[in-house]
Amino acid sequence: MDKEFNLATSTELDGEPIIHLYQTLGAEAMAKQLDGVFAFCILDVVNRKVILGRDTYGVRPLFRFQTDEGFLGVCSEAKGLFGLSHSLSDEDVHIDAFPPGHIEIYDLDKDGRAFLKERTCFNSPGQFPLYKTKISSFSKDVKENVSRLLEAAVEKRLMADVRIGCLLSGGLDSSLVAALFNKLANEKGITYPLQTFAIGLEGSPDLKAARKVADHLGTEHHEVIMTPEEGIDAIDSVIYHLESYDITTVRASVGMFLLSKYIREKTNTKVILSGEGADEVAQGYIYFHHAPSPEEGDKESRRLLKDLYMFDVLRSDRATAAWSLEVRVPFLDHQFSSYYLSLDPELRQPKNSIEKYLLRSAFDESDLLPKEILWRPKEAFSDGISSVSRSWYQIIQDYCQEQ
Repeated sequence: MDKEFNLATSTELDGEPIIHLYQTLGAEAMAKQLDGVFAFCILDVVNRKVILGRDTYGVRPLFRFQTDEGFLGVCSEAKGLFGLSHSLSDEDVHIDAFPPGHIEIYDLDKDGRAFLKERTCFNSPGQFPLYKTKISSFSKDVKENVSRLLEAAVEKRLMADVRIGCLLSGGLDSSLVAALFNKLANEKGITYPLQTFAIGLEGSPDLKAARKVADHLGTEHHEVIMTPEEGIDAIDSVIYHLESYDITTVRASVGMFLLSKYIREKTNTKVILSGEGADEVAQGYIYFHHAPSPEEGDKESRRLLKDLYMFDVLRSDRATAAWSLEVRVPFLDHQFSSYYLSLDPELRQPKNSIEKYLLRSAFDESDLLPKEILWRPKEAFSDGISSVSRSWYQIIQDYCQEQ
């Protein structure tokens, strides 16, 4: 990007090009050139403007609070905006999550009051990127394209000056990411061993499957056994960091929250690769089997992606950021996801009673993963961490009834 636009950057910080691109291209064109996940607030003192923006899927959080009198507050957490509301009570404060894939431009008057001038959607799920991509041409073989694009998405996310690891549930999504990371690490000469991390109650299917993948890949595998008491004790903290009472999201976040705590306290890994987004992009949920038509399945996939910022990526970003870790999600790579969504809806629907059939097939001829993992049926994160004898869902239900 520095070379393409002749940017006069003076640091290695990945956020600095945003400022120079804005100066060169303007707000909307700048946002369309950004490849990655982001949330930004630019204060343009010269032109008396404030510009807000957020990535296509809302992987990074952004909240705003504005009054009719021109007060504008912006924060990565909603809780950070309470107390900035002047004479308003908390009940009267309306804090909104900034919409993914949008920019907003505010004018500042002579008294510093901000008033919305323009709101623009610069990208939505399925739109191809306008910036230069690593893979500039596609093969006639769809499966080859899918595998190449996902590998490129993982490779792109290996740029870091700190240690990178992988969350590993033993399901298809995290296992593919870990396997591709392992392959690329060998090719790129990454010297530290790949660390993989799994969590579950004693005897959970996720732990067993993750162990099989880790053994196959030869990773330095870390296995965390979560007790019911630890899970219950973490719920209040999870809700605090998520800023959500959505039952499924809270339940699914506890394991990731506790696993992130372990990574922070017991290892030197700072960046985590994870498999969020695959179920939405590749139609991985069980109910996709019952879509009335391929076209309806496509509509549902796009709807899920538009709402993803309130659920799965909210979980992954907040549960890891609570412990100062950075999560990266290759399946939500702009080029990979837009290509996948551009394919004939019939190709993307479940086949032979198997969800994500195309994605699995794209890697079927490789030896990246054992076949029983590549074709392992879908497990929800909170279901997979459950023990054989008692589910995490039931543990929470029993606790609530006791209270």
